[in-house]
Amino acid sequence: MAYVPGVALLAALAVGCSAGSDGSASDADSKPGGPTVTTAPPGKYRTLPAPCRAVPGSTLKDLLPGVAELPQQQQEKAFRGSPTVTYDTDRKVGCSWKSDAPDSTRNLSIDFERVVSYDPAVSDDDRARTLYAKKETAADLSGVTTPPGPPEKPADSAAGEETGTGKPGGRQGSAGPSPSASGTPGAPGGGSEDLRPRVLDGLGDAAFLDDLLTRAGSTAQHRTVSVVFRTSNVIVTVRYGEQPALVTKVPDSKELQEKAQALARKLVEVISE
Repeated sequence: MAYVPGVALLAALAVGCSAGSDGSASDADSKPGGPTVTTAPPGKYRTLPAPCRAVPGSTLKDLLPGVAELPQQQQEKAFRGSPTVTYDTDRKVGCSWKSDAPDSTRNLSIDFERVVSYDPAVSDDDRARTLYAKKETAADLSGVTTPPGPPEKPADSAAGEETGTGKPGGRQGSAGPSPSASGTPGAPGGGSEDLRPRVLDGLGDAAFLDDLLTRAGSTAQHRTVSVVFRTSNVIVTVRYGEQPALVTKVPDSKELQEKAQALARKLVEVISE
């Protein structure tokens, strides 16, 4: 029997074990069909603008006409706005303003929400799209085209009660087809402008407008126009309202809608800066 020195034998065994280990590791790494982990892309926006500085001063003067009549120090305070109390300013911020004029009171508020998905398989944009869809569904835009009340009620009677006065707690557009100075909307296909709650085109990635006329207390009527839009993973809500001093006056829907939409378009630019 040939004699193999102990040192040589140990060296041979070490080489064999090393080769076997390398081979098995390589096989495991190159094994086809292994799980691939993919993470959804983050949203476009990582921060939010300062809400109380997001509205230009000239725009605030137009939206809050009563402030211009105040002394300079009070004007500055009114235009400064009141920040919304939130617990995570990295995710949600807002600001509100108010003006009191002899003929009416105006209210304005804006809210920014940056949506973050904590599910690696769902992108921030997809999560924001879902949340926006819930807001649009809650607004029930499709329900405003059906006139309320029993179908047998005479059309002239319904128009007399609702046209120009609005139904307490009802959305704009629930009245008859004839427009009035107060902004009661016309029916689709008519000669007048349709001011009913609706989906808006060309504003962010998706947008809608809601118009709600209510009674403040037992007499005065208050109209609030809301414009909600989404751009990537940020959802913005603009609320602009008016309550006239006179009991018989109805807030002008067209004016409020036009100004709320104009502000929303400015905020799209502010977010993108």
